[in-house]
Amino acid sequence: MTALRMRARDFLTEDELVAVRQRKTWKGVALIAHAWALIAGAVALVAWWPNPLTYLLAVAIIGSRQLGLAILMHDGAHGCLSADEKTNLALSQWFCAYPIFAETRGYRRYHLQHHARTQQEDDPDLVLSAPFPITKMSYRRKFFRDITGQTGYQQRKAQLLNAFGPSEWPLSRRAANFWEKLGPQCVTNAVLFAGLAAAGVWWAYPLLWLVPLFTWMMVITRIRNIAEHAVVPDSADPLRNTRTTHANVLERLFVAPYYVNYHLEHHLLFYVPCYNLPRVHRILGRSRYAERMEVQPGYAAVLRLATARPDHEDRPGQLVNSARRARAGGRVNADQNAGGF
Repeated sequence: MTALRMRARDFLTEDELVAVRQRKTWKGVALIAHAWALIAGAVALVAWWPNPLTYLLAVAIIGSRQLGLAILMHDGAHGCLSADEKTNLALSQWFCAYPIFAETRGYRRYHLQHHARTQQEDDPDLVLSAPFPITKMSYRRKFFRDITGQTGYQQRKAQLLNAFGPSEWPLSRRAANFWEKLGPQCVTNAVLFAGLAAAGVWWAYPLLWLVPLFTWMMVITRIRNIAEHAVVPDSADPLRNTRTTHANVLERLFVAPYYVNYHLEHHLLFYVPCYNLPRVHRILGRSRYAERMEVQPGYAAVLRLATARPDHEDRPGQLVNSARRARAGGRVNADQNAGGF
């Protein structure tokens, strides 16, 4: 199957296109600073007022900002954090990707295939949407694996095994491969731990960095993946094979930071910085394409669509395995933290 194509000038004037394509370094820096400020604030909240409620709140805030860093890394993969590529890559790598054990350049190579072949048989992200709709029982099992850290553990285990390389390699080669794959990530996390320790809150690294990374970030990454491409109306139509989901204040805080909910607009204009996507959405809303766009009123509505299969059809593992078989010959991204944008 081949997807239809749309040109930017089909729905934007030349002046509008120039305006939404503008990349401001200060805006990229401001979004990154916002993410880290919320993380620091959540750590400070628990340090100042330690109790189960503030801890759970901090885990949710930090996990959402870790997803936010993945989203901003994704903007960097599209060259949108700065008009200067060196600055763009430095911001994306050191302040977004490395702290969450990701890597911009490898992600970029993988991710651009998704944009070129969205929802087609050779889309590398098809595995994220193909199993849906599923049953509510199936989703509850996935949610339990995500919130208890099982999903995060499996992803990090696969990432570590890939970094160490085959056991038959000599130690020097395995060490070199590990440094190439995860060296900067480990250095960045060591600096993060050292900074927290110097501030007298060393415990915040395992409890308020790793725990959210393994739990809440996994929960909302799955929700985000579902919202973007699962159970879309038409895999061949660029206005209907990708979804925009309206997000309220709480959803933007805990589930969908930094305009990631404007996914349809991002696929139509993937070189537009995330902070300009709401403007693209407004332009599209006034166009002749408005009624054709796949837009949902919120994440609860999307989850209802994605879990519409009756529970009596529940067969644990079958749908996921079917999706993987559908992608036979494809490659699953070893680091799914930012996959599926």
